[in-house]
Amino acid sequence: MDMANFPLVLNHILGVVFIIIVFALAYAYLKPHELHKRRMVSTLLLKVSYLLYLLVLLIVIYLSALVKGGLETVFFGIEFFAFLVVLFVPTIGIFARKLGQFSKKREGYNYFFTIVNILSIIAILVMYFV
Repeated sequence: MDMANFPLVLNHILGVVFIIIVFALAYAYLKPHELHKRRMVSTLLLKVSYLLYLLVLLIVIYLSALVKGGLETVFFGIEFFAFLVVLFVPTIGIFARKLGQFSKKREGYNYFFTIVNILSIIAILVMYFV
């Protein structure tokens, strides 16, 4: 075994472990198997779309950082700022859903952020592959 490749292999292993840990924490926080009785469909769509968004985001960050030479190389200039927006907006949306001012409008809120999550997935994939 060539020891010169050890740091590279270790980085890839740690990257995969990081993805698994972050995804498991998000799953444990969201509990997609527990749905609200009155808003089952909108809650399920929001949780599943956020978990899918998170998985795509983590994989793209992993590939950008370890395969393509870094986030600043893949997301250059204005794309980097767009990436930051796409990075934070869905996460803020998933945490803000528990706030009191959204309780009466929760179903609309869930559908709105489901669309935001799907658009974020598309934006991440377009920025990464184009």
